[in-house]
Amino acid sequence: MLSPWRKPKTSSALVARVEQGEEIAITRRGVPVVRLVPDTGRNKGRAERPKRVAAALERLRQLQAGVVLEGDLRVIAREGLD
Repeated sequence: MLSPWRKPKTSSALVARVEQGEEIAITRRGVPVVRLVPDTGRNKGRAERPKRVAAALERLRQLQAGVVLEGDLRVIAREGLD
């Protein structure tokens, strides 16, 4: 636990510690009032996003390779709306 009077001078130092997995409680008169914890769920999703995008693009390429359009694109589009 950290007293507001003993915390590091910058909030970036606290954020760096939390990013490393540390949980930090900030107290007022010895009573915890704020707790800083790593946001593992949100960060995990961000880290996985490029992989998901790459997989989706590869799947689109595979689908595109198997699709052949013959004829007038306007007619094909109109038929798709019916």
